[in-house]
Amino acid sequence: MTQIIVISAENATLAGVPNDAHLLFADHVGRFYARQYGFPPMAGRLLGFLFVCDPAQQSIDELSEALLASRSAITGAVKLLENYGMARRTRTAGERRDRVRLNPDSRQPQNFDAALHQEHATLFREGLALLADAPPERRAPLEEMVALAEFLAERLPRLVDEWQAHRDALRTSGRLLTPGDQPAQSPEPTGPEPAPRKRRPS
Repeated sequence: MTQIIVISAENATLAGVPNDAHLLFADHVGRFYARQYGFPPMAGRLLGFLFVCDPAQQSIDELSEALLASRSAITGAVKLLENYGMARRTRTAGERRDRVRLNPDSRQPQNFDAALHQEHATLFREGLALLADAPPERRAPLEEMVALAEFLAERLPRLVDEWQAHRDALRTSGRLLTPGDQPAQSPEPTGPEPAPRKRRPS
């Protein structure tokens, strides 16, 4: 007798197999990062997949299989994300292979360093010095860049402080998890001892 086994999208996700929605999200992230930041498409797809994959840590082989890409393409994408501080490799005791996961520090505001924008302003002023005798329309682009850099250097530290206070309030209310926290566990049932659970197939 022939048996027909139906695997739902939910079960596929639990088994570590990405469903179409996960891969579609990864594609959306890949296109966004390619368009906005010039990322290679695979690096953006990998970043998107790491946000939603289960388990959260994946080996190179697992990522290659999930994203239908070569190991070399995945390895190159991982290196790029590592360089940007967006991903990291870890290895648990007893394992011989690395696993890739999102870098928790990547959730911190990027490019919010006032010193960076002060450096930009100094750099653009150097260019303005070369145009000291140039007409105003020739100097205008650099003058605007200096003004923008100085504005960001002044305002961003306050914005970061506001964000951190807002984030801390969300964590205190339970709407955001504090790094290292685990989701609250459901209370154990009372009364008669429940029947033993069946082991999930490995």
